[in-house]
Amino acid sequence: MVSLNWPAIESAALVRDPFDYFLVDQALEPGSGPAIDRDYPSIRGKGSYSLADAPPGPAVGALIDEMKSERFTAQMERIFDVDLTGRPVLVTLRGQCSQRDGQIHTDSRSKILSLLLYLNEGWQSPEGRLRLLRNRNDINDFAAEVPPTFGSLVGFRRTDASWHGHTTFVGQRRVLQLNYLESAHDSWVGGLRHRISALTKQRVA
Repeated sequence: MVSLNWPAIESAALVRDPFDYFLVDQALEPGSGPAIDRDYPSIRGKGSYSLADAPPGPAVGALIDEMKSERFTAQMERIFDVDLTGRPVLVTLRGQCSQRDGQIHTDSRSKILSLLLYLNEGWQSPEGRLRLLRNRNDINDFAAEVPPTFGSLVGFRRTDASWHGHTTFVGQRRVLQLNYLESAHDSWVGGLRHRISALTKQRVA
């Protein structure tokens, strides 16, 4: 059965340098790999896909439901000392990484918190690792580096200085992205943007 590793999540602590974030090395229970691999949509195009355009199978769907649960939200509120009551959640999926991905950026101001759960079994490459950066100019000036290995979870508070990116990697790189947004309007706009983008990209299998 696929499930979050609740003890690890419930013991996660906030780090404040260079901005507010937390890391969980293994956020999934042991044995979750085969079901996730089976039920993760076969995404052939680059970029983020809405759940409507990359519908997950039952195991991944159950994982998403668990991450959208009141229990999980309560942990995010505890870690970041933030009230998420009534804040909408947007979930998107990525499956492929291109030459142009990973450029240094902050997320849009519509986002309160950004969470990335990596789902790559047997990851070996030294490239494609998320870096939490101290500035907008140097990918090598980082406070933390997060490998996109199976079950690796990172969450951070979006600010104008929450710079992050990764070194160039081309190929399969699965990540489940969950964002707490400022408003329902932002949720609608974000969902529509991902759906329109999906129409211009290579579809899932």
